[in-house]
Amino acid sequence: QVQLVESGGGLVQAGGSLRLSCAASGLTFRYTMGWFRQAPGKEREFVARITRTGGSTYYKYYTDSVKGRFTISRDNARNTVYLQMNSLKPEDTAVYYCAAAGWGSNRVSDYNDWGQGTQVTVSS
Repeated sequence: QVQLVESGGGLVQAGGSLRLSCAASGLTFRYTMGWFRQAPGKEREFVARITRTGGSTYYKYYTDSVKGRFTISRDNARNTVYLQMNSLKPEDTAVYYCAAAGWGSNRVSDYNDWGQGTQVTVSS
């Protein structure tokens, strides 16, 4: 059974940093691992993904609002994907979800496996 477990969320002041982790089990580390977020009253939205493009080469893609502030990475030996979040803003407040997909995509519907989410709250 596929299981994705996020950790690392919390409360931080604007301008601060957090690192989210997602530990995957029960599956071969998927072609694409992604991070999404959902704020209260809003739809779940894409944040970042990391996609294997061949061998040990990966492509990273970010939504515009986090470019230059967030960094996605993966440790295949540990079956873990990370999201380093710097220069956090109040508008980054949301539940953050880790997800796995069989191909490169930014769409929620293309991801088959999801974690339970971790809350990130940024105070002003």
